[in-house]
Amino acid sequence: MSINCRTAANPLYQIIADYIDTSDQRRITFAEYMDLVLYHSEYGYYSSHSGQIGFAGGDFFTSPSLGDDFGELLAKQFLQMWENLDQPRPFHLVEMGGGTGVLAFQILKFLKNHHPDFWEIIEYIIIEKSPKLKWEQQQRLEGFSVQWLDLPEILPGSMVGCFFSNELVDAFPVHQFILEKGKLQEIYVTYRASNPIEFMEVVGEPSTPKLAEYLQLVEIDISQNAYPENYRSEINLAALDWLSIVANCLQRGYVLTIDYGYPATRYYHPRRSQGTLQCYYQHRYHHNPYIKVGEQDITTYIDFTALENWGKRCGLNPVGWTQQGLFLMALGLGDRISALSYQQHPLSQLLKRREALHQLISPEGLGNFGVLVQSKGLTTTQSQLPLQGFITPVVF
Repeated sequence: MSINCRTAANPLYQIIADYIDTSDQRRITFAEYMDLVLYHSEYGYYSSHSGQIGFAGGDFFTSPSLGDDFGELLAKQFLQMWENLDQPRPFHLVEMGGGTGVLAFQILKFLKNHHPDFWEIIEYIIIEKSPKLKWEQQQRLEGFSVQWLDLPEILPGSMVGCFFSNELVDAFPVHQFILEKGKLQEIYVTYRASNPIEFMEVVGEPSTPKLAEYLQLVEIDISQNAYPENYRSEINLAALDWLSIVANCLQRGYVLTIDYGYPATRYYHPRRSQGTLQCYYQHRYHHNPYIKVGEQDITTYIDFTALENWGKRCGLNPVGWTQQGLFLMALGLGDRISALSYQQHPLSQLLKRREALHQLISPEGLGNFGVLVQSKGLTTTQSQLPLQGFITPVVF
């Protein structure tokens, strides 16, 4: 497949082409392509469009952009985690992929105002790859005690608390595969030196045996006759590498992952024959990652089965999995919706707030996101203590 890149003014086109020229067989994996498109230090999407990320005026919005409720309810869950761990001092709260800093601001402001004893012993750490997003976070969080680190800078077994992320793993670069005559093949990216540059997909042997090993990890057998010819999907090896590092850094506590995704049986269902990759541009989505290079977001759904199964190999015990709507309702979002009826504010303001709260739990949108919690190093008693957000767990 080839796609004519008509808007090739962005220097990233030539940067990618030059990188392809230096690679073996003049082709790169889709994961390498996606990494350049999203994370190039100057022209990648998360660098050049950082100010638009997560807000209504950008290409998509996230839960924190709908008001303070999401962060405040998360803060309540972190408070309970601290209590379940017998109130360690300090409690490390590690946000991975801090966006524009809005979520951190919501969490820290709420805890400072409502739970100062907990707020005072928190060591808040943000892991951020984008220099521009890091700068925005620092501006927004001025006045709060926050550290910025790279994940490899955290010493093994040094963290007691919670590593958490919201819509992070979906943006990790993924490998793409395709079935040809029942055989696993990988999709690579090359280009034609036309004007403008034309990126092209080519198919070849897998770049690593880890692709087949991943499918074994999630117990998916793509050799079954149920899978059609040219079935294609994604494999997120980066998510496993990331989880390995997180588990190694955590001495005792939790890992909380919020994102859109499926268990493996749904992710790799034979009828989902074109995978889950989506591109977002000005609140519209499509499936062509070779246009608007560096100007649009590229994401895939995440495989929660892979995170849970790989986590077990890394010493992480599954605590629970639920949907965001149920998670937030269990933490008190329903009470906040009910309280709107008694508030003396202009009707337009109340309706706007009600709409925002309902978007957080909508089963057609954010409410259908998955929330996965894993733990490490808990005593038997601590592991038996429930988490409020998982009063209504969902079975894969």
